[in-house]
Amino acid sequence: MNSPVILITGAGKGIGKSIVETIIQRKNELGTPRLLLTSRTQSDLAVLQNLSKNAGIECEILPLDLADDPKKPVQAAVEKFGRLDQVIHSAGVGRFGNFLELTKEDVQFTMKTNVEATFLLMQAAYAQMQKQSPIKKDFIEHRGDLVFITSVAAEKAFDHSSVYCMSKFAQRGLVEAMRLYARKDGIRVIDVKPGAVHTPMWGEVPTEMISKMMQPEDIAQVIVDALLIHPRSSVEDILVRPIAGDL
Repeated sequence: MNSPVILITGAGKGIGKSIVETIIQRKNELGTPRLLLTSRTQSDLAVLQNLSKNAGIECEILPLDLADDPKKPVQAAVEKFGRLDQVIHSAGVGRFGNFLELTKEDVQFTMKTNVEATFLLMQAAYAQMQKQSPIKKDFIEHRGDLVFITSVAAEKAFDHSSVYCMSKFAQRGLVEAMRLYARKDGIRVIDVKPGAVHTPMWGEVPTEMISKMMQPEDIAQVIVDALLIHPRSSVEDILVRPIAGDL
């Protein structure tokens, strides 16, 4: 795709931020993309917007809690750029603790962002990609890419992560259901399942533990690689773990 329009949620910190930085570094491989970045903190987005513009990349930002209006980023991208080619959904939340001590509010908070907002965001993005003109390459019609950043917790349970695991297993179910439609429409659905990555969601982490964790740029690298593969192929599932295994 020449100058693809890429929407990145959760772009302000962690993996989302590293994805933006990696796209900037590899802009020529991606055909000088146009970016729509969203996260809750405007100051984080403003830094990335300046970096993008300095690199010659058109970039719009949308400060937003995705749980409040999940379809708005798709609408904003289309209003600004006229189409939407790729969505990288990095926004997510987690509440952690003993299964018997987690509350109804913990469940509602987690599920509203990780499940409800994810469904509505991807539904809107899919509808836009389905109706827009495909990009043709070697007789292959490619309408876009939908990248979910779920978690290794989408297929393995962890102590003190019951609500988080429930939300990630739900995302995995959505991924599988969407592929039933997407394969017919020339849309690739990519599920990225990272293990332990040192991001702000972990809070304070001992130095020794950090040394065993992956870094956000490790995940960003494989996502960009997956987007660059020829559209006749789809890297459907990417499982990335620390070399020492799950922590």
